[in-house]
Amino acid sequence: MMVHPVSLDLRMRIAAALSDGMTVRAAAVRFGVSTATAVRIGQRVRSGKGLMPAKIGGYVKPILRDEAADAVRQRLVAKSDWTVLRALSADLKAAGISVSHDTISRFLRSGGKTFKKNTGGMRTGQAEGGPVPSSLEDTSAQT
Repeated sequence: MMVHPVSLDLRMRIAAALSDGMTVRAAAVRFGVSTATAVRIGQRVRSGKGLMPAKIGGYVKPILRDEAADAVRQRLVAKSDWTVLRALSADLKAAGISVSHDTISRFLRSGGKTFKKNTGGMRTGQAEGGPVPSSLEDTSAQT
């Protein structure tokens, strides 16, 4: 079930009922919306923000940016074998940057870094006659 805003027509009817003195709970029951929705509509009317619904969803800026992103990059240069993201997360937390391992994983993937593993969950072995791959490979450099 997808989230959708309450229609403008319904918002106007709820606002009119509230301005005529109906209680929030009674308006919610009458129009078939939650009490919280009726409260928010009343608050928007009283504050003068209008009844148009706000945008749902949108772009969320990544948490790792500026100094935090630089700290991750510096640690990757110093030690490129961060096979356990939780260890990198703990290292960053010790430095005063509190982020989850999922956030670090998304940051690395957005930068083109991936952890190459085989189907057994282990690191891939040496290619025939090739060098041993590092645990953190740059996918943008592959052809």
